[in-house]
Amino acid sequence: MAEVIHPSFAHETQQTPTPLATVVPEPSILLYPRLRKSPYFWKSRAHGAACYSVYNHTYHPRHYGDPIGEYWALLEDVTVWDVGVERQLEITGPDAFDFTNMLIPRDLTKCDVGQCKYVFITAPDGGIINDPVLLRLEHDRFWLSLADSDVGLWARGLAHAGDWNVTIREADVAPLQIQGPKAKDLMADLFGESVLEIPYYRLREYELDDMRVVVSRTGYSGELGYELYLIDASRDAERLWDRVWEAGRPHELRPIGPCHIRRIEAGMLAYGCDITLDTNPLEVGYDYHWMVDLDQEADFVGKEALRRARAEGVSRIMVGLRIDGTPLGSYNDSSMIEAFPVFNGGAEPVGTVTSACHSPRLDANIGLAMVPVELSAVGTEVTVDTPTGRRGATVVEKPFVDPSKATPKH
Repeated sequence: MAEVIHPSFAHETQQTPTPLATVVPEPSILLYPRLRKSPYFWKSRAHGAACYSVYNHTYHPRHYGDPIGEYWALLEDVTVWDVGVERQLEITGPDAFDFTNMLIPRDLTKCDVGQCKYVFITAPDGGIINDPVLLRLEHDRFWLSLADSDVGLWARGLAHAGDWNVTIREADVAPLQIQGPKAKDLMADLFGESVLEIPYYRLREYELDDMRVVVSRTGYSGELGYELYLIDASRDAERLWDRVWEAGRPHELRPIGPCHIRRIEAGMLAYGCDITLDTNPLEVGYDYHWMVDLDQEADFVGKEALRRARAEGVSRIMVGLRIDGTPLGSYNDSSMIEAFPVFNGGAEPVGTVTSACHSPRLDANIGLAMVPVELSAVGTEVTVDTPTGRRGATVVEKPFVDPSKATPKH
């Protein structure tokens, strides 16, 4: 059988006259002044950050040389992540509640002060602009902990056009994630036993060595974890990192990048891959009335479009796939440069695998895929085009691990 060349790589053989061997397998990323640095940038570099991507126009450490070792550290011990790239868009002022409620499909009347919510920010056509964690710090003060898109510009434009009485700014706040089964022990050493009382998706403010830190029981890992939102981060980031690092030594603390193997196992979405402006919440598996509340009084952006989509039904949906063949990689290792086309017997693709990896504990290739609704039933067999050839795949339940999400709530 002839070798199948993945469409993503066709240009390298069809348009490049030089031999394929001249292609650099892992090109470097330029470090220079034009791109922003997380307040923790120099600390993560000092700990051996080996690979960066760019997220919110900011360098983001993706791993420290061993993505598989980092995966096991997350599952077995405790890890620290530089996620200062998650800019905190602060919304304050007399109209802050109503304005923020207009940005998102969730009903903020059901969000207490001191509570966090995973939310979508939707466009007029229902497309997803961003999927931040929202933190309600005061009655009229919110942070949106942003995924990778320019929501600050969108919010400022809406506020100006609607003459809303709000102040929108990027707060001098940068989060660290502390994730893994030993996270509670480390956090108690840092902040005292009271930190263990914070419920899942709630927050509390602490002072640590004269540094102000908002601690939340949230994270992007599917594991037990916390996020430390450091106020005055441009001044105190390196001091907080050092403080966390010293407290973490007895607990085998390890710096890692976002563990995409674990988040794919958990069915967690990545903006720009699984969700974009071209997808709506109903298509990506979030057709929950608490997540897209069409009965609420607020006329949020995209409400009518999502009302129509729910009434008419979507034509495609995100599913979990088990993919045959040899291990695909960790996703964090440049093993998935483009989405993988999905086929159903014909010559033209019918869908795409948006995130895929090899899960070490499942000893299986798994992925999230957008497919036609008629191909979404568990047990449906399709084929997937990968850089190493076409493979069989089967629709399975997702999340692939811990479907009740008991682990992060523990």
